[in-house]
Amino acid sequence: MCGRENLTSSQTLNPTSFYFKSMSRPFTRRRFIGTSAMAGIGAGLVASNTAKAENKTTVGKPAILGGTKTRTTAFPGWPQFDARDDQALLQALHSGKWGRLIGQNVVSFEKAFADVAKAKHCVATSSGTTALLTMLGALGIGPGDEVILPPYTFIATYNAIVFHYALPMFVDTDPESFQIDARKIGAAVNGQTKAILPVHIGGSTPDMDAILATANARKIPLIEDACQAHLAEWRGRVVGNAGLAGCFSFQASKNLTAGEGGAIITNDEEFAHRCYNFHNHGHGQMVAGQNMSGERGANFRMTEFQGGLLLAQLTRLADQAKTRDENASCLTKLLSEIPGIRLARSPDGCTRSSHHLFMFRYEKEQFADLPRAKFMKALIAEGVPCSSGYLPLNTDSYVKGLANNPHYQKIYGKETMAKWQERNQCPVNDKLCAEAVWFTQTTLLGSRTDMEQIAEAIRKIQAHAGDVAKV
Repeated sequence: MCGRENLTSSQTLNPTSFYFKSMSRPFTRRRFIGTSAMAGIGAGLVASNTAKAENKTTVGKPAILGGTKTRTTAFPGWPQFDARDDQALLQALHSGKWGRLIGQNVVSFEKAFADVAKAKHCVATSSGTTALLTMLGALGIGPGDEVILPPYTFIATYNAIVFHYALPMFVDTDPESFQIDARKIGAAVNGQTKAILPVHIGGSTPDMDAILATANARKIPLIEDACQAHLAEWRGRVVGNAGLAGCFSFQASKNLTAGEGGAIITNDEEFAHRCYNFHNHGHGQMVAGQNMSGERGANFRMTEFQGGLLLAQLTRLADQAKTRDENASCLTKLLSEIPGIRLARSPDGCTRSSHHLFMFRYEKEQFADLPRAKFMKALIAEGVPCSSGYLPLNTDSYVKGLANNPHYQKIYGKETMAKWQERNQCPVNDKLCAEAVWFTQTTLLGSRTDMEQIAEAIRKIQAHAGDVAKV
């Protein structure tokens, strides 16, 4: 348990964890020889079966089997707002200055977010996707170029690369962390590699030391997709600062949100200017009579409504992050005691996660071979919402269809595109996607009791897994 002040008598006496640990010991020849008599063995087996029956009784019957639902109240809703947000939106409305080129909210937010991220420069954009598009555009990524990314990520990372007609190259996942396997990036680099784009999935990080070493040795820009990782840190430094730049999303589900929105941080002044130019139709700071200062561009500007709302949301970000930190620590302790729940583990250098997702691998062998889908259905029936997470991006029909795209075949050739599919095999990620289970960041905004109830619900399902499988 996370805190004795929250323990009930039933939780204090709950033998579930002890039972499953004891049952994990194999009945070996050594143990057989150590038994005084066959009668003793028989007695032990009877005791074991009795313990199973008692355990089922102790933890209760799962709701999916007609038992009492563990949770009857919802987890905190999202987004969270109050009078501060009302005032921010009304201020933008009544100012009559709704666009960033004539208002001050977006400029103020850029300064505030750069300060939070401990970066020298910030360029706000209309979304996390357009932040990715802008970074790649400012780098001059285009046809003939390759960009390295993980297969365990949202489709936006891939789309941003394809938008520029570059070739996305997937590097397999590290199953322990759910992040790109930094040890495999070097083998994917070649003369056409023009950027390495790791993603901080769930708010944690891959091994940034190893990734940065590869990027520096090959002289390839490192840009970070930190869209899920607000306030996350690598060795005490906010993510997005390791390489040339990093980007964040303020989409509706994110830990900092305005419904949509994005931002790029960088400590390179020239790159900051290139990003501003690209997101503003190729223009600089829109001084009267100023000429075009970029080669390409688009309108990816953030609105004054988004900027004002984000300034209001920033006022509660630190407190919400602290709550997630505490609850994630509590839930980690509880679930690490349950066999078959393999928690995602951050590399040693990850000194803070944003806990946008709480991720684990579900090992059905420890649940009487109960399929993951039925485990999740039973968990949802207990009042604990969960998700199976991402499907393998590299094998998605939408992604695989790129091999037959006429524009890509014209740029790279049919043979290259056919081989592209072969180069993008990620067997470790395939297995991870079949085992993963997620809780979202709002789950971690609850109380310690909420965390204990999540663990209780999983124990109930495990104790009755054989019966749940029949439902």
